[in-house]
Amino acid sequence: MKIILREDVEKLGKAGDVVKVADGFGRNYLIPRRLAVPANVRNLKSLDHDRRVIEARVKKSRKSAESLVSRLQAVSVTISAKAGEEGKLFGAITSRDIAEALEKAGVPVDRKMIQLPDPIKHLGDYKVKVKAGADFQPEVSVSVVAEA
Repeated sequence: MKIILREDVEKLGKAGDVVKVADGFGRNYLIPRRLAVPANVRNLKSLDHDRRVIEARVKKSRKSAESLVSRLQAVSVTISAKAGEEGKLFGAITSRDIAEALEKAGVPVDRKMIQLPDPIKHLGDYKVKVKAGADFQPEVSVSVVAEA
């Protein structure tokens, strides 16, 4: 099945690309979520107009991502948590906790944008990547300290 992507889809293509996918993937996932449209004659003719719209949207999102990157690089976050004698936390610091701390610092970020491979379970300083856009992944300094 040939489709035209309306949004960037990871490991598949950029917005405006015409790609060939499995029938079920296109019909059951991409088209219902409005990530793509079928590549029929009518949609192929409107592709030029759609590409201009997509380019304008990409420019706008790129500008907002650049501003978010500059704000994220200037921020460092301190999170206090209960910890044992050896510095091991009672619980863990997750992407949700980091997102809440960033929001308190004045930089609202969705928790899904935070690239935390494993929850933080020890006291210390960490560098956490935040996916601000397709090409931007700034690192935020996160310090985990023991509660007083």
